[in-house]
Amino acid sequence: MREGFTQSFEELVNEYGTSIFKYIFSLVKHKELAEDLYQEVLLSAYLAYPSIKEQSKYKSWLYTVAVNKCRDYWRKENKSKHFWKEGVYSYSVSFEPSSIPEEEVLHKFSAEQMAEKVNLLPEIYRYPIYLYYYQDLTLVEIAKQSDLPMSTVKTRMKRAKDRLRPKMLSLA
Repeated sequence: MREGFTQSFEELVNEYGTSIFKYIFSLVKHKELAEDLYQEVLLSAYLAYPSIKEQSKYKSWLYTVAVNKCRDYWRKENKSKHFWKEGVYSYSVSFEPSSIPEEEVLHKFSAEQMAEKVNLLPEIYRYPIYLYYYQDLTLVEIAKQSDLPMSTVKTRMKRAKDRLRPKMLSLA
């Protein structure tokens, strides 16, 4: 029984393997990472293969496994970035010598000037900029919080940045 199962799975990989790899590669844009994720997809698919009842669903099932593995990778990657953003940074800051008072004043002054420039934006552009840069929300979180489609949030962010760019150049 195991022999027939292995041969059947091998045929499935021969038929869809290349297209699954290309799909993963199109998502992650990195060959070595795509190869690693492809191996994980094949392992997961091999372990779950006996539970699939209908042969006609194999291809879509494999693509679903591939997408889920990519999502798992991205989640894991975001958590490690979050670690570097918060944990390590706060650790390293605690061991750095305190900055020069003049630098602190200049930094505070430029931050206040940037906040003033942001406050000059119309409300529809100011709100997403504020949430993104001052509240550290993601675009997805901003879209959910403001009940707007993601594309609208992105457009407003871009337009806000376009309006801020000339104003910020005067600060430099």
